[in-house]
Amino acid sequence: MVALGSLVGCGSSSNAATPLEEMRQRLTQDSAFWADVRSKFVFPQSTALMNVGTSGSMPQPVLDRYAQENLDAAIRASGGYGNLSAERTLVAEGLGADPDELVFSYNTSDGMCQSLLGLDWQEGDVIVTTNHEHGGGNTPLNIAADRYGIEINRVELPTGETLPDGVTPHNAAWYYEAFSERVRELRNQGKQVRALMWSSPTYLTGTMIPIPEMMQVCKENELISIVDGAHLPGMMAYDYRELGMDFMAGAGHKWQCGPGSTGILFIRNKVRPSNPLPLPRYHPVTSSSFNPAPPAWHDRATGATATYNIANAVQSLGSLNVPMFRALTEACQMWDDIGRARIQEYVLDLSMYLKEKIAAQWGPERLYSPRDPQLLSALTSFNPFRNHDDIYSAEKSGQFVTRLREKGFGVRNTTVPAIGHAQSLRPLRISTHLWHNADDVDALVDAMWETANELNAPV
Repeated sequence: MVALGSLVGCGSSSNAATPLEEMRQRLTQDSAFWADVRSKFVFPQSTALMNVGTSGSMPQPVLDRYAQENLDAAIRASGGYGNLSAERTLVAEGLGADPDELVFSYNTSDGMCQSLLGLDWQEGDVIVTTNHEHGGGNTPLNIAADRYGIEINRVELPTGETLPDGVTPHNAAWYYEAFSERVRELRNQGKQVRALMWSSPTYLTGTMIPIPEMMQVCKENELISIVDGAHLPGMMAYDYRELGMDFMAGAGHKWQCGPGSTGILFIRNKVRPSNPLPLPRYHPVTSSSFNPAPPAWHDRATGATATYNIANAVQSLGSLNVPMFRALTEACQMWDDIGRARIQEYVLDLSMYLKEKIAAQWGPERLYSPRDPQLLSALTSFNPFRNHDDIYSAEKSGQFVTRLREKGFGVRNTTVPAIGHAQSLRPLRISTHLWHNADDVDALVDAMWETANELNAPV
């Protein structure tokens, strides 16, 4: 796993008068480089698109590749039969995956369905998950419950930088302890706990549920690991072989800025030191490939050598939209050329700078996204209202988003269940990506403060 951004825990190494000014100086050190990256996107440069967590924007090279591939396909009247092995091989290494473990899915929801519904569930099996999951994961969970009789058990997640007592830090260790304890409790009740499913990061608050700690719980308790990583491709420079999860479903159209209806699905296909557990029995949900002769789909690897190519089996699905996936390949190669570690460092630095500015302006208690380096993502969720209790108002939250859009800032709001709150929170959620800079963050904070004053008089 790549180290977090340079601003995380940065010390005084400049002539800046304040830590915020120092953070800003460091963000602008490579401004010419990032301005060149920004120039490759087609949206108006005056617009601050800060809802990448919902949808990214294809850069011009990706648009050009997509258009050329569509034109070529029309000229040749060609079909899309195959398994995209060449394209998946080009993409796999940049994501820390073997080609036989990487699938181009249609989006995160598709990947989550492929993951959850291909497993060999038995009645009474328990999947431990969270109360902050997206419908893309909750829906196949509910289908499995209805079809196979599994049980879903949810751990309530904290929001903000402390636990509900307002004192104890909300940190990575909390996740290990909370999920370990839940598994113990359930097994002491005679429950058959089979799997953990979680989002890294959560789409509601942007908290990066720490994968190493969650994987430790899985390995100690011999559990299947299923990650809704919708926001990981294009944001984080993670090595999936090193992380060791059984399944990770991510988006291709969000932070990775590929075409709509594209995703990245990782399926562990061999046993490594990062996860020495046996591979779970798994059958692809949709496929044009089936071989009943050994090695059959359930004859999975027990060591470092795959028995068969699981990704080929899942990817083979009739005639595919080859231009779309080749455009995704172009986007991934662009990220590899820029440097995924460099992108991760920059977007997390921007996120930390935004969080620090919010904490300085509104107070740190307004942040629902922790600044702890192990829980940090490029998503920022917070309460922007001058009247704190307006955070429960869906109407005012929607008004805030609309006012910001009118001022040239595209953000979104979410609905967050929170421990100790009878009603759900309605915070803003902001995405900082590789086309943003410190000026964008400064302008957004000013616009949000102005909007807060417009909608609510100071308390």
